[in-house]
Amino acid sequence: MKAAIPTLRLLRTTPFRLALLYLGLFIISVGVILAVVYRSTAGFLEEEIGATIALEVAGLQDQYRSAGLRGLVDSVRERSGYSHTNSIYLLTTPGGVILAGNLSGWPDATAGPGGWTHFKISDYGGVNNRPSTAMAVSFVLPGQFRLLVGRDMSELDQLRGRMVVSLRWVFLVTVVLGLGGGLLLARGAMHRIEAINRTTHRIMAGDLSGRVPRGGGGDEIDRLAGNLNAMLDQIERLMTGMRQVTESVAHDLRTPLSRLRARVELALIRETDDPEVYRGVLQDTILEADRLLATFTALLSIAEAESGANRKALEPVRLADVVRLAADLYEPVAEEKGLTLVTDIRAEPTVRGNEQLLAQAVSNLLDNAIKYTPEGGRITLLLEGVGPGQAARVTVADNGPGIPADMREKVLERFVRLDAARASPGNGLGLSLVEAVARLHDASLRLEDNEPGLKVGIVFPPDAG
Repeated sequence: MKAAIPTLRLLRTTPFRLALLYLGLFIISVGVILAVVYRSTAGFLEEEIGATIALEVAGLQDQYRSAGLRGLVDSVRERSGYSHTNSIYLLTTPGGVILAGNLSGWPDATAGPGGWTHFKISDYGGVNNRPSTAMAVSFVLPGQFRLLVGRDMSELDQLRGRMVVSLRWVFLVTVVLGLGGGLLLARGAMHRIEAINRTTHRIMAGDLSGRVPRGGGGDEIDRLAGNLNAMLDQIERLMTGMRQVTESVAHDLRTPLSRLRARVELALIRETDDPEVYRGVLQDTILEADRLLATFTALLSIAEAESGANRKALEPVRLADVVRLAADLYEPVAEEKGLTLVTDIRAEPTVRGNEQLLAQAVSNLLDNAIKYTPEGGRITLLLEGVGPGQAARVTVADNGPGIPADMREKVLERFVRLDAARASPGNGLGLSLVEAVARLHDASLRLEDNEPGLKVGIVFPPDAG
């Protein structure tokens, strides 16, 4: 169940502030658009009225030129007498006496460019006897007679008023919807962020199994959740490994330490002056200490590889050189045990990596193969170049007892050894180190059946070259 987010807290969130910013930009844009619409509509109608008045003025001027003052007076009276007309006419003498028209007096308004003027009709007894404005043009005829022709703008004024009211409502609805939408978007984003916060709180409380839920939309938050979950998987794996290492160290090192102490204690208890006895005890103690140091060295190498500390120091490494060096070191060991070590280098690939760790990984694979392959067996060290889905592959194959398919994942854990291998020296960390090195180089470790025997491959991805 999603927890409710307080409104005041929501108002202080970054998603809401971003939504508010975009809302402000949207409101400004809508306001500009509405202003342009208003100006365009009202201005277009006003221009149409002005064009109509100009045509009518031209007609009256023609009437005056052809029929004189008497004809102009009759024409103005005739046009002024039309019912329900919105036209305005006024013809006066030089002294201001009204000869014809439907205005009670000459408007007290200053004419603008071209003789155009705007005035209130209600002050002069307009055509419909209602408060409104008019737009008219005036000019002086020969003989100082003055003529005014215009239009009652009441309908346009009403249209403008309705447009203003409508645009105000549109603007208000835009603000309300934008604000509501911003709140919804911010609330939705905050629910997903709160899910991440709840997961982090669970993890901080000790529950490492918590994971960030994903919405499934594939957006930025989903990608963030995926990266966080991958990071949490890595943290859980490291913490589990650390816990297993601690338990395994405490369990597996107790026996050799107890044996070491017992050997020294027996040497002290034994009453003898023979220096060879003490020499033998010291030699056995050194061998036991070397095995303990080898175990701790392997653990440190695994920890170093898993931490990724060496990732910044990766540099181009020629795998062929690493393979040749490992083969040269272990070929005498294989011959001493009666084994055949065959090195097959089919390419000279270069990958970005840590040469020392790569050499240690290949050496561990060879050491395991030599250790568990019976006398007269055959071991193959193979290096291949670019192939499908890989930049390079290092493979060590033997014809020994192999590893059962259901145990191949288990043997990669620290201190895990098969029952058949417990009689041979070792600490169960060899394959764990190889896997850690492979993961450091974004490579994969593959354990396969060699029929008979085991085939272990380190496969480097295409982008590792």
